[in-house]
Amino acid sequence: MLHVSHVTKKYGKTVACRDLCFHLEPGSVTVLLGPNGAGKSTIMKSIIGFLRYEGEILVAGYPNKSVEARRIMGYVPELPSLYPNLTVYEHMEFLARAYKLTDYKDRIEELLARFELDDKKKKFGDELSKGMQQKLNLCLGLLPDPQMLMMDEPMIGLDPHAIKELKNCIEEMRQRGKTMLISTHIIDSVDMLWDRALIMQEGEIKANVTRGELERSGKTLEEMFFEVTENLSREDMSHPAPADAEAQE
Repeated sequence: MLHVSHVTKKYGKTVACRDLCFHLEPGSVTVLLGPNGAGKSTIMKSIIGFLRYEGEILVAGYPNKSVEARRIMGYVPELPSLYPNLTVYEHMEFLARAYKLTDYKDRIEELLARFELDDKKKKFGDELSKGMQQKLNLCLGLLPDPQMLMMDEPMIGLDPHAIKELKNCIEEMRQRGKTMLISTHIIDSVDMLWDRALIMQEGEIKANVTRGELERSGKTLEEMFFEVTENLSREDMSHPAPADAEAQE
């Protein structure tokens, strides 16, 4: 479904992503992990077509910036970008018309109810709390029901109910053969969702592993993450070194 081949993105002399290569199978959930500044958001924005880059990105065989690719891609950005003078419902209807969706009203009602926004339909974008803005951000990304959906830190600011519903949505989409790429630095939030994990650091992919491969290694996702990004073994994690010499006394 998604082919990323030798993608490099530079900001001046700073290399944000260096020679990235990976492939996502149809109907799979891939988590993109890494500390802050690892390059996760940069590669997500490159895939969706917001940034220029070197290399090649194909979606279902089409160049990612082509009309054919854009028709089957969806994106939930890390930070909601809402219109202050549109209500919650008007945001949803605006997006539905932009995507030329038909028979979308029941879908809008379903999503707003799932994320507990059905009583906020007439609220304007700038009247919503940060958590509610993120819920609307998710509803907008889910509304077109894209064949491939990318989500950048989707669980930041969500309450427990919304997290549960989002996880349910992800599993439902997986069962229907959708492909998802989820970027996060909170490992616990995605621990049971993924089929493949990509771990980034300093603009490079340091690990590319399936759930089966990780299980056969006997490691948890958290253990692999810290082993890759901080060179910490399981023993190191179990017995952290004291902060300074005084701590030993």
